[in-house]
Order: sequence, then C-alpha cells, then structure tokens
Amino acid sequence: MRSPLFAALALVLVTAGAAIAASMAPNIVISGQEKWSAGTGMMKGAQVAVLAGNPMKSGLYIVRVKVPAGAVFAAHYHNETENVTVISGTLWVGLGDKVNKAAMKPLTAGSFVEVPAKLHHYAMTKTTTVIDITGIGPETMMAVRP
Repeated sequence: MRSPLFAALALVLVTAGAAIAASMAPNIVISGQEKWSAGTGMMKGAQVAVLAGNPMKSGLYIVRVKVPAGAVFAAHYHNETENVTVISGTLWVGLGDKVNKAAMKPLTAGSFVEVPAKLHHYAMTKTTTVIDITGIGPETMMAVRP
C-alpha cells in the first residue's frame, strides 16, 4: 500500500519534470514570422522583434530590428556591451559624440560588430536594413549630450 506522502512526492516529481522539459524546448523563430512591434524612444520608426530573452530584464537577450531607409540613430551609448549582426541591407556606423557621415563605415549583410559598454557611437541606413542585437540585459540606450 502506498502512502499519501509517496503520492504527493510522485506528483511533485512529475510536475517538476514537465516544467524542466518545457524549459528545454527550443525557441525557433522562422524568418518572416517574427512578431514585430513599433520601436520606441531612440528606436522610434524601427520595427523590433524579441527573438530570445527579455531586453528589459537581467540575462541574455536577442532582438531583431528592422530599420527603415534613411533612419539615423544620433550619437548614443549603452551601459552594456552591444553585439550587432547585420542580417540584410547595410548599417553605416561611426564613433564619436555627433554624427559625421563622412567618417561612417558600412557594415554589409553578414557583418558583425561588438560595441563596448559606454562607447559613443551612431548609425544610419540608406536602405531598409535588418540587424540582430545580442546583449546581457537590462538593455539601455542613452543619448549623448554634447
């Protein structure tokens, strides 16, 4: 005869096992099926899709950003390292406290840049460009005040 304690323990183990299995499921995002939302703040005008994690909380996050043609991100910095991969299009980037288009470098599809925390930088697009940003949250984007 099994005791009620044994039954309760078995229920806890089964529930914990199901929770572990659910957390072990892969997170698959198929290109073209992202869940886009409007960018806010300095990302206004862009479309943003969170691929993994939560950029507003502690921990790893990955966001995909669709930047329209002609967008300019004024000089800014992040309190955390920002890792950017260009998925399509070209992202033009520069370093400093104000946008200097003559000093910008093109990052074409497949390019990657690791921007250290607190480094002042800026970016722009000439065509619609899609980038993935990976970092450890919470994510910040602070305007440079010259």
